Amino acid sequence: MTSRITDSGRAAGRRGARSHPAVTLRRATARDAGRVTRLVRASRAYEGPYAPMIAGYRVGPDYIETHRVFLAEAPDGRLLGFYALLLVPPELDLMFVADAAQGLGVGRRLVDHMKGEARAAGLTSVRVVSHPPAEGFYRSVGAERVGTVPANPPAVMWDRPELVIGVGAAGTAAP
Repeated sequence: MTSRITDSGRAAGRRGARSHPAVTLRRATARDAGRVTRLVRASRAYEGPYAPMIAGYRVGPDYIETHRVFLAEAPDGRLLGFYALLLVPPELDLMFVADAAQGLGVGRRLVDHMKGEARAAGLTSVRVVSHPPAEGFYRSVGAERVGTVPANPPAVMWDRPELVIGVGAAGTAAP
């Protein structure tokens, strides 16, 4: 499934945000595993104290074939971001936007697409265990905080916000 999304204005909700004129969303294939892994490992959001979380992290072809992983690509094929939706239990397992694409509305587009995928699968909500600095983003796209997931050393040394994104029932509009 491929969809083309265009934007002629600013990214929603971000005053002065840059916009990307066209982004293509498509289902990832096993061949995308290397570039998805590189995007995760290059994320500046996981520098400093957060580095252990992604040290050696790998998104393998088997993961991509097993889960609903979707890519956001620029017209020239550059990977701008991706997400992975788990259906059982419903969870946004991974979502990353390339550093250079931050502020372009790519994350919002990925979340909107994820909501549609979740609705089509019959889900009404999706759990998100957020990277602490990303909580504000998730709240800005409608997520509600429902708790905190305690640290799990040695990989995760900090508590993380637990949120839920309502997606509405299949055949209805999302809240």
